[in-house]
Amino acid sequence: MTTQPPSGQPAGDDYPRDETADSSFQRIADNAMGDLLRIDPVEATALGDHRFDHLLPDRTVQGRDEAREVLAGWLAAVDSVDDVGLSPQNRVDHEILRAHLASRLFTLDHLQPHTWDPLEANPGSAIYLLLSREFAPLGDRLRAVAGRLAAVPASLEAARAGLGRMPRVHVETAIGQFQGAVAMVAEQVSEAVALEPGMRSEVEPARLAALAALDEHVAWLESRLPASDRDPRLGAELYAGRLWHTLDTEISADSVLVRAESDLMRIEAEIAELLAGRDVREVLDQLADDGYVDDSTVLALCGQALVETTDFVREHGIVTVPDQLGELVEIIEMPEIHRGVAVAYCDPPGPLEPAQLPTFFAVSPTPSSWPADRVRSFYREYNAHLLRNLTVHEAMPGHVLQLHTARDFVGSTPVRAACWSGTFVEGWAVYAESVMAAAGFGGEALHLQQLKMQLRTTINAILDVRVHAHGMTEREAMALMTGRGHQEVGEAAGKWRRAQLTSAQLSTYYVGYTEVAEVARELELAQPTWTARERHDAMLAHGSPPPRHLRYLLGV
Repeated sequence: MTTQPPSGQPAGDDYPRDETADSSFQRIADNAMGDLLRIDPVEATALGDHRFDHLLPDRTVQGRDEAREVLAGWLAAVDSVDDVGLSPQNRVDHEILRAHLASRLFTLDHLQPHTWDPLEANPGSAIYLLLSREFAPLGDRLRAVAGRLAAVPASLEAARAGLGRMPRVHVETAIGQFQGAVAMVAEQVSEAVALEPGMRSEVEPARLAALAALDEHVAWLESRLPASDRDPRLGAELYAGRLWHTLDTEISADSVLVRAESDLMRIEAEIAELLAGRDVREVLDQLADDGYVDDSTVLALCGQALVETTDFVREHGIVTVPDQLGELVEIIEMPEIHRGVAVAYCDPPGPLEPAQLPTFFAVSPTPSSWPADRVRSFYREYNAHLLRNLTVHEAMPGHVLQLHTARDFVGSTPVRAACWSGTFVEGWAVYAESVMAAAGFGGEALHLQQLKMQLRTTINAILDVRVHAHGMTEREAMALMTGRGHQEVGEAAGKWRRAQLTSAQLSTYYVGYTEVAEVARELELAQPTWTARERHDAMLAHGSPPPRHLRYLLGV
């Protein structure tokens, strides 16, 4: 049975529980997670479990059949647990594991990306994960690289066998990212072998075979481009299921849309109040002119902003910042294999990783192929003021701090660590932006940029729902983003592309923010004597669960 935790029930040790149910669930959870990591070895590496570093996912029909059997079997096992008898922490993990298994089955049986999304099969991340962090001696990591490179030809052949009609935008993006994988295997793997020449005989044959297979696959994608006419939109029914599984909340797609369109008007009113009669576009244009950056300065500016935000968070008691955290953050140029979807991301070490490894704050410079006017448009959007707000989101006190703190949570099962909620993670980062602006960080300039980012977050959700469920056109989307969203044309064009390439993920920012902010308000009412730091520390003390479970764990 799968009853919901009782609303408002505190997660204290005095809550009655059946120890047999706890033991049974913990055994099931441990074994289920072991199987899930085995059938997705790249995800295992990303999470910090290195037992399968030499493998790639099995993309054959037989591999998918095995995955389906594993997922369905463990879902039945989880459903057999009487969750009423579980401890509060295990009850939450039970719900999270069940939702994760159901989501994976939905993707496999209904979404079926292996039939239309060529981005799925890119082995670039699988290799990059082994090269980018020193979780083991280089020789051991190169041995795993050799194993994965050796598996590339068969993996790509299986991917081609499964792919049918594809959306043009996915094929175009895949070509660029696969070319990035070619460059990485040609250059970075060779550079790593040069540092460990004893591995050359083991790595080099696999590297050359992988390069040939990647070149063949890029050529195949290019040959399919003229016929790539599948609509990237999921359609209302499939999108509704994807959104439900992604958000892990009861809100429907149409409810997201109604709330977002209402909040859009609220944010516009807040901007008007802040500017007190000044023209929004004129003020934003002036900030873009005053804070212009370029490819040569963007990473350094983000580094400076990280220092400023960290000092501000500590001085204003917003949340606890570990003393050593600054030494564990590296600002890097985004690898080519990851470009084309977002301008920046936070890449932390896996939550199951035992080694103390750095978190990467990756920033994407403009592609060398862009003309000067497009580059200027990009940096008018991502000007110095907005980049400071972006640093709040990606780093401090957003993703870097939250995900670092989440590693300190140790549950009775690995579920909370391995199945973290994107809704909470993105929601916390957007909430962190609002907290910093309210505390005065960056003054009016940053406050306006933060409200502009709230517009973007809200419009992201509108785009997500309207594109995939209501057939929104490019013209309608661009008008919304450049008009009410005050976005530069280049930024809007990139977001239109991202809305087509992804589904449901763009809604995690808006829905996550509204739910995390609501939890914060409820906690403040329940604990009126707590400081902001105490409230926020409490919110970050349970890993990265979906917001509905955080409310239960906090007893609000």
